[in-house]
Amino acid sequence: MALKCVAVLSWGDSGCKPSGFVFNPVKNYNTNTTRKWVCFGGFLGLSGHRTIRSVEDENLGKAATENDVSRKLYKDLSSLPKPLSVADLTVTPNSNTKVRISFKGLPGSCSEEAAIKSYPKCETVPCNEFEDAFKAVELWLADKAVLPIETSFGGSIHRNYDLLLRHRLHIVGEVQLFANVCLLALPGIRAEQLKRVLSHPQLLDTSDVFLSKLGVARENVDDTAGAAQCVATSGLRDAGVIASARAAEIYGLNILATKIQDDPDFLTRFLVLARDPIIPRTDKPFKTSIVFALDEGPGVLFKALAVFALRDISLTKIESRPQRKRPLRLVDDSNNGSAKYFDYLFFIDFEASMAEPRAQSALGHLQEFATFLRVLGCYPTDTTS
Repeated sequence: MALKCVAVLSWGDSGCKPSGFVFNPVKNYNTNTTRKWVCFGGFLGLSGHRTIRSVEDENLGKAATENDVSRKLYKDLSSLPKPLSVADLTVTPNSNTKVRISFKGLPGSCSEEAAIKSYPKCETVPCNEFEDAFKAVELWLADKAVLPIETSFGGSIHRNYDLLLRHRLHIVGEVQLFANVCLLALPGIRAEQLKRVLSHPQLLDTSDVFLSKLGVARENVDDTAGAAQCVATSGLRDAGVIASARAAEIYGLNILATKIQDDPDFLTRFLVLARDPIIPRTDKPFKTSIVFALDEGPGVLFKALAVFALRDISLTKIESRPQRKRPLRLVDDSNNGSAKYFDYLFFIDFEASMAEPRAQSALGHLQEFATFLRVLGCYPTDTTS
């Protein structure tokens, strides 16, 4: 059995492109530049397979009782779960197999709700950390990962921006999830009997008005579903949980109050990640996410953003993160010596498909003065609520 790995795809001066993805380089950009616009896509396929055939009994004169024993043995083995093997690692979709979605947290978390909204018949794969969800996809333990990237209350989740750059997964979708924040407790417990409430810090903060009226202590936990499980399994009668209605159903808790968040339109945006990119289309709204770095100079960021404005492309997200490999730069802009400034990476989401010439032209223009440029993904916009 042989594995074939189709390695890095580079778009730029080399002219390489994946099948089905159209990229027309801009003719008037500076061809002398050594900077590359790269998009990595790893594809794992099987060039051959081996089948296991049962060995026929060479001695046709064996007793019938021995045949009965053999048949019973094979029947017992067939009832055992089939181990994951190389033959299962195929890029060909299997309509009889559920899509496996990794996420951070336990069943009943908001991330699992987002996975189920995106893929209603999926099989969810809980992970301890955000990075574990990335690795689950890279190691073929899951087909896709769903991770939160920003909330309407707390803003961007910077940890996941850093992980997007560290790993080579592609954004293939987004999910917007309106929260129904609930107060949960053990059956038979009333809200006025609670002395403390457990939840993720952000859910505690977004329910500040409700909790202040309730007059309870607040305890931070890393996972809301984990807090629900803790209260249920430990029988904590003085503790409530702020979590989802699904968590109450899974862990056998009662819902004492619903929609307790201060902002009724509390929204979380999730990204769907996969090993391979999807083919961009123009028959429905698409969004493209990129990350790039710029040289020092006056108006450089303005020039970078102008490449989109000149082509009537709307930006929906701008985020900056310090470069970890080169976090500081020295700038001699004072009479007393050199100043130290952060060196930034810029993450941008814009409303256009990479199948559109204007998007290709914009990135070709940006490549003229960007020191680094990477397409994180081109994917359908979530227009549902």
